[in-house]
Amino acid sequence: MASLEFSRRYSMAHRLLSDASPKCVTPHGHNETVTVRLTGAQGFRFGGSNMEVPFEAAKRRWKTWIDEHVDHAFQLNAADPLIRFFRDTEPERLARLMVFDGDPTTEALAAAFWLKCAAFLAADDLPFTVSEVRVEETPTNAVVLTRETFDPAKCNLPADAWPRRADWSINDLPQGRTA
Repeated sequence: MASLEFSRRYSMAHRLLSDASPKCVTPHGHNETVTVRLTGAQGFRFGGSNMEVPFEAAKRRWKTWIDEHVDHAFQLNAADPLIRFFRDTEPERLARLMVFDGDPTTEALAAAFWLKCAAFLAADDLPFTVSEVRVEETPTNAVVLTRETFDPAKCNLPADAWPRRADWSINDLPQGRTA
């Protein structure tokens, strides 16, 4: 079966409340790269256009979401008191908070990327499944999820959580949801 692979680079900030390291409890940022591999539903056969769909169709919604919603988002644990700060003092910034159940680790981010990409593929009726997500937090650290290491059905998120929806959302905050 044919696979498509594409990458996007973005900037982000986060902090980890549960991490014992004072470095990670302090808000800080990374320039990260996410690479998504999609596996085609059909095996390759010569004839016609010689592709299941054009690259642009396969990555259009994903690329837009990363560039316009994930890039420069502030990733926070849903229990982080900074969310209350933004709600009380800068509510217009709530849509730029990427909120996780638990700490916004690179592992959690990779799982959210997998789920969001799968939702986009299903909504656009594209003949692909997600087979790998790689998030490079730094040039020397990455998290890789594959079909063998990640089961979307067992990730403990409700069916209507933001990563599972094919909308532009990056959180489930009442004023942060975008269609």
